[in-house]
Amino acid sequence: MREQNRALYELIGNGCDMIEHVMPVRLYNELGHSNHVKRSNSKCVSMLIDEEGLLKDNEANLIGSYLYGVDQHGQRIVGNVLFVTDVYEGDGISFTGIEPETFEKLHEQLKNMAVAMKATVQSMKGAKA
Repeated sequence: MREQNRALYELIGNGCDMIEHVMPVRLYNELGHSNHVKRSNSKCVSMLIDEEGLLKDNEANLIGSYLYGVDQHGQRIVGNVLFVTDVYEGDGISFTGIEPETFEKLHEQLKNMAVAMKATVQSMKGAKA
């Protein structure tokens, strides 16, 4: 487990040494991904984030924050987000890579969100000028 955690810390980056497992409602309600964890063939997608991200000098993650519902409760996601599949194994949940079909769908959705957010931020900057 420690080796897996170390690998996850490195994938999240930005000096991560403590992981928080997040199941953001918009990932399921708006993007249509599964939040049902299974023992096999699980397609349950979740996010892993740096538990102490707010204490570090990292930028807010706009997409992660939106999926997490920052506009509803004010809690933003800071730093990188790692999307994983949740699978029941033994006595708990393990995190694995996302199967190709789900990955392609999520990747396209995140790219579209990034383009839309970038355009929104740019237009807001232009409106202030």
